[in-house]
Amino acid sequence: MPIVSTSLRAMPAIASALLVLSSCARSGEPLSPGASGRVVDIVDGDTLDIRIDGRVERVRLIGIDTPETKKTGSPVECFGPEATGRLSQLLPPGTEITVERDIEPRDDYGRLLLYVFRFDDGLFVNGDLLRQGFARPLDIAPNSTYAREFRRLAGLAESGKIGLWKACSVIP
Repeated sequence: MPIVSTSLRAMPAIASALLVLSSCARSGEPLSPGASGRVVDIVDGDTLDIRIDGRVERVRLIGIDTPETKKTGSPVECFGPEATGRLSQLLPPGTEITVERDIEPRDDYGRLLLYVFRFDDGLFVNGDLLRQGFARPLDIAPNSTYAREFRRLAGLAESGKIGLWKACSVIP
């Protein structure tokens, strides 16, 4: 009997997940958990272009924010070029990746919102950028699956004075 009640309690969550996946299928979004793609280009420290499902998509890494390097009308921020360089090191063009989505599939600019993992070794790219001090956490609901972990990783970088936490007198 407990198994049935547990299953029944899980049904709304399962139904909700299926609804999200089915709505994404209608809009042409990649749906399979662990979908794979290849890096085409790095735009800046938290944005890249990937080839997935036969097309090139612009991707914004969920849960992190790196200093700006290409924001129109704004100067390059402290540690922005370093963050872009780090993402370029982690994911050079041609790198195979697996991706994970959260609740909201795209941002207001039409970019896919994804957690990105290197295929060859499973490195969690979003988390690595925080841990190494190249990014700050950016929690925008409902895409907050890893928010607690991201705050923890950024806290370690900040307390260790790593990356932007060491280099920048004012954190952008």
